[in-house]
Amino acid sequence: MKSASHPKVTQEVKAAYVADGVVKVTGVVPETMLSDIAGMAQRELDNPGEWVTDTNPGSATNRLFTSRYRWKTDAVVNRYIYESGVAQIAAALMDSSSARLYFDHLLVKEPRTDAPTPWHQDVPYWPFLGKQICSAWVSVSEVTVAESSLEFVRGSHNWGSYFAPEAFDGSKNWTNDFEGEPAPDIANSRDDYEILGFDVGPGDVIFFSAWILHGAPGNSGSRRRTALSTRWLGDDVTWYPHPGSDPTVTDDLTTAVSGQYPDDDNVFPLVHQT
Repeated sequence: MKSASHPKVTQEVKAAYVADGVVKVTGVVPETMLSDIAGMAQRELDNPGEWVTDTNPGSATNRLFTSRYRWKTDAVVNRYIYESGVAQIAAALMDSSSARLYFDHLLVKEPRTDAPTPWHQDVPYWPFLGKQICSAWVSVSEVTVAESSLEFVRGSHNWGSYFAPEAFDGSKNWTNDFEGEPAPDIANSRDDYEILGFDVGPGDVIFFSAWILHGAPGNSGSRRRTALSTRWLGDDVTWYPHPGSDPTVTDDLTTAVSGQYPDDDNVFPLVHQT
């Protein structure tokens, strides 16, 4: 099958993604769509949906709020997924002919939120295997690393590691059945790694492999950080529910078969196909 292409995925951009595991693509999402996402985020903060975590409900500071799986019920999220072009860019970067949505993920850090997003690798938390798995992260406004934009350990997607998932609060209660090495303590040994941090402008999108180690500092700034991350599955992905993987979608909720490509359009919709 022929891999997807996109005008913004130049040879230089693709080479950076392949080598580093992450790349920033500028000017992807139009301002009108960003404004719609910001409005959707405020509505979700005011009236949270089903799949929500909220560390400090109702507060205007020191609050981390996330919401997921809204593509079926929220017109703004649905339009972004199908019309923003991020699916085609993700497929092109992954060298895949297709891109299926795994889930959408709204992430809001209010000003003066101390807690960082801990360093982690996404793929052990997800019920899939494959190298063609990536995220597309967009902020609705300009945001710096100091205001909780993302950081990555350059090239860590190629280490061949599969780190045991842990709870983000540092407790060891995520799962007792996972066999895997613990993730390295990047936060306390930053000088030992090549860390890439990305300041972004409105409409810029950070695309990164599900295998790369990444995190984000707390938001020390005076403005809200609102981001929408979408998770994408390429041609080589197989369904792989396992201890420690996200229990939101289980075998009972999908026609996907363990060890096979997850061609369940009702749960993992095919958004782009070359």
